[in-house]
Amino acid sequence: MTPIFAHGSLRLYLLSLLAERPRHGYELIQALSDRFGGTYSPSAGTIYPRLAKLEEEGLVTKTAGDRKTVYEITDAGRAELAARADDLQNIEDEVTDSVRRLADEVRTGVTEAMKSLRADLASAARQAKAEHARAEHTKPTPDARPAGDANRALREADMVLNDFRQQLRADLRTQAYRSTMPADTVPELRRQLDAVRASILDSLKR
Repeated sequence: MTPIFAHGSLRLYLLSLLAERPRHGYELIQALSDRFGGTYSPSAGTIYPRLAKLEEEGLVTKTAGDRKTVYEITDAGRAELAARADDLQNIEDEVTDSVRRLADEVRTGVTEAMKSLRADLASAARQAKAEHARAEHTKPTPDARPAGDANRALREADMVLNDFRQQLRADLRTQAYRSTMPADTVPELRRQLDAVRASILDSLKR
């Protein structure tokens, strides 16, 4: 994945989030994930060193609670935000572009997964057809399906897959622009599609 923030941009963006209200580290991570519709979620190793640097520069303060350390912007931090208002607007524009790009990556992941599933189904259909032909040659049975049935089934499966792909792309696009897509969308999608593929292939071999 290409870098989300240019050098120094995340530091300023964290200041802007703290200008909205004090937050602890996990809340900042969640806020960033929400801004990206769940398509990007920074690690603690990305966030906390920058918070420590902001504290060293006197731009934020932290208050340790029972379980969480809350960070709050200082007057100096607000002054820097005001002085770099144009830079912050540029970062907001970059975030918007990044959300669109990441959404495209999600859609590409769906497309590739669906292509793989379709290829496996086609391969399984060819294998079933070959096995059927061998069975017909060695031991004809009155109940054997005509070979044309496998082709019709494959065409129908292809239509179902296309409908599914189009609907899922539309759903993902909607969720991305509503900023409600979880960070694990693509891994979970791949996991479930792999499970569906394995189940279908298993049923074809019975």
